Amino acid sequence: MNTIVVIIETPKGSKYKYKFEPETNRLKVHKLLPSGLAFPYDFGFIPETKGEDGDPLDVMIFSEDSFLPGSVVECEILGAIKAKQSSDEETVRNDRIIVTPKLTAEKDKELALEDFSKHKIKELEDFFTYYNKMEGKEFRSVGILTVKETWKMVKEQFTHHEA
Repeated sequence: MNTIVVIIETPKGSKYKYKFEPETNRLKVHKLLPSGLAFPYDFGFIPETKGEDGDPLDVMIFSEDSFLPGSVVECEILGAIKAKQSSDEETVRNDRIIVTPKLTAEKDKELALEDFSKHKIKELEDFFTYYNKMEGKEFRSVGILTVKETWKMVKEQFTHHEA
């Protein structure tokens, strides 16, 4: 199975959002989430990619444990929440790719996002909707991408093509 490399920005359970700053090559504490809100899973990005919003592709890591910010984790894609994000007059695609670490204790079967409960997916959509609302943006889920569709999208977003 193909894997991707993910850099962890914000660990599961954190009330602080960290953001990688390429200029300094460091993680910066970016914001504090409101009381009662925390990241439901580790959040990170796929290096050397660029989404419509100009940032690397966003990733949520389904894992039984949390990783340290700055960790580089080899992951398998489960799918993606296809989303549109609006701020002021601009609307861009800003999907949330869902992955699982390649090294995981839960390897009983192949997982795909479409196999997850509607409740779990709605929970993630609600988190991103509320999180974006705090920043004056609108996050709208417009469906689920399969593993194959997500891989195609990720490959198209790499900023350089490997030989």
